[in-house]
Amino acid sequence: MPPSVRGMDPSNILVAGVGGIGCSWAHQAYLRCGMGAHLALVDADDSSFKTGENIHVLRLGHALDENGCAALPPLAEQRMRGLANLTNQLFQSAELVILLTGLGGGVGTGAAHEFARQARQSGAIVLAVAGLPFESQPARAAIAEEGLERLEHVAHVTVRLSLERLARQARERGQMWQMGAEWIEDLVDGLVRTLMRMGLINLDLMDLRAIVDQVGGATMLVGVGRPDDPKGILESALKAPLAAMDVSGAKGCLIQVEGGLGMTIGQVEAVTALFTSALDNDAQVILGARVSEDLVDTIRVVTLLSGIS
Repeated sequence: MPPSVRGMDPSNILVAGVGGIGCSWAHQAYLRCGMGAHLALVDADDSSFKTGENIHVLRLGHALDENGCAALPPLAEQRMRGLANLTNQLFQSAELVILLTGLGGGVGTGAAHEFARQARQSGAIVLAVAGLPFESQPARAAIAEEGLERLEHVAHVTVRLSLERLARQARERGQMWQMGAEWIEDLVDGLVRTLMRMGLINLDLMDLRAIVDQVGGATMLVGVGRPDDPKGILESALKAPLAAMDVSGAKGCLIQVEGGLGMTIGQVEAVTALFTSALDNDAQVILGARVSEDLVDTIRVVTLLSGIS
């Protein structure tokens, strides 16, 4: 039976957190998915690690090394490279790696791009979300810039996440942004559901690869709202805590529309038309749609845009 009918095996999807904040985000997203995907946690600090089924821990350095890789990206990169034998085993069954990290410190900046490089070398599609430092942290921002450039070079897609916007939105909801980001959880959950479950219109790994292989920049958006308010869903996506990026004229778009039992084809078409209205006239658009009983009176749209100039 072809993958587009049966969906991906959950063991082929790896959610990975690199560094303290990346591990926190990845663990929360993993719990949200709850469908058998695997989780990898990479850090030099034992407090970042969790235990459980399908959870893999990669410690950078010796347990007695109190300072970890603080502010030393080259050390983190070297230690990540030294774990290649372990990562080779980890990546054997991984077809999609969703990598979450924060840049500007030692582990995220140094190890994330090396982890992504090894994952891509194994044949996996690598989608990365990288948190960028606050405006009040110019020294960390300078360190992050180099790590971001290297991560974008090896990952198929690197989403630039603004911690400034993320923290502001979390405060407005009375939440702690360090413990988990709702936007990230929606993104990861949406991607995992898209590839693992059958839908009205199915998407598979070949569809994903066709879009990420487009030349140019790339990013991902998530929008959530009421089925009768497609403009509100688009506005939700545009309020994402992302660093500024002009996505108009994108040449590739994979869009997954997911809604409750009452979702209609007309609602799918309406929200799709809005989300694709700013694309290049000759853009390649691949649409998926599925019904999820837990999304009561709600539509969630996950969009991957590529070929951004």
